[in-house]
Amino acid sequence: MKAYIGLGANLGDLSATLRAALEALSELPDSRLLAVSSGWRSAPVDAGGPDFLNAVACLDTALAPLALLDALQAIEQAHGRERPYRNAPRTLDLDLLLIEGQAWSDERLQLPHPRLHERAFVLCPLLELAPELALPGLGRLQTHLAAVADQRLHHDGALWPQPGSASRPG
Repeated sequence: MKAYIGLGANLGDLSATLRAALEALSELPDSRLLAVSSGWRSAPVDAGGPDFLNAVACLDTALAPLALLDALQAIEQAHGRERPYRNAPRTLDLDLLLIEGQAWSDERLQLPHPRLHERAFVLCPLLELAPELALPGLGRLQTHLAAVADQRLHHDGALWPQPGSASRPG
């Protein structure tokens, strides 16, 4: 199954943290990292603090949704993630955005992520990887770009090589 994971950080060495998180994603059991968007800089939404560096990764995984969520939260914790209050600045944020063909809703997880179409820092890198993506109830995600056009966001370049590249950025 293809899973899309949003990555973000606004504390510490942002690029190094996201690359380390991508390395951890590539090592998850029963999973393979398929693609990574470019990095995107964005202002915090509904919060203060420094700008974020964001990206989206596409993972082919056999992990069940809650097992994948647990693995993402373990990677966050390994990078010093704390949750002192809602939308606090963070060393690493990993959000399970969607798993193709699956809907999920419980107290821990909602798939697709309920706000993925409202956040430019998620929508733009996600569409970089899957430009024709459509979701039940939302339609083609491209149609939501105009609604987030006022959110400050700019392209920041490659974080991770595309398949077939000789080496990873260091």
